[in-house]
Amino acid sequence: MQQRHVEDFEGFWRDILHELGQDDEFWSWAMKKRLSIPNDRFEAYAIEFEGLTQGLMWIETQCHRSWVNPAHRIVYVEALASAPWNRRRLEDPPYLDGVGTALLLFARRRSVALGYEERIGLHALPTSEGFYERRNMTDYGQGPDKEDLRYFEYGRLLQPLED
Repeated sequence: MQQRHVEDFEGFWRDILHELGQDDEFWSWAMKKRLSIPNDRFEAYAIEFEGLTQGLMWIETQCHRSWVNPAHRIVYVEALASAPWNRRRLEDPPYLDGVGTALLLFARRRSVALGYEERIGLHALPTSEGFYERRNMTDYGQGPDKEDLRYFEYGRLLQPLED
């Protein structure tokens, strides 16, 4: 993630998200980017198309474990967002379809690179639960650490992801 991606969120996305009452309108991508620089356990990514940021993701790679089997480490998706014009529930058809899915797939590939065998987990905002359900992530319900959010996880795939 580059500074221009943060600026796109602040300059283009935030007002639209606020106007539409989206759960992630108050996220600080500047803070997420800043935390990713000195701390190698956090990583920040962006998808850009035609000079404009289309999706953002912030992951944690070292401190989270699977809820299913705590012996296994996971990549934890701290935050994932598609631009408002790419969200099917806001814009049908979306300007770019599959931005969130591409970011989720990248998180799985990152998990493979780290030796976590494609395992990832996340807590979903209420308006995004359906997105993760449609991607066949297992819903483990609400947990003690984020009681108002449902926890989703991908376990190890039996077949490796295709390129």
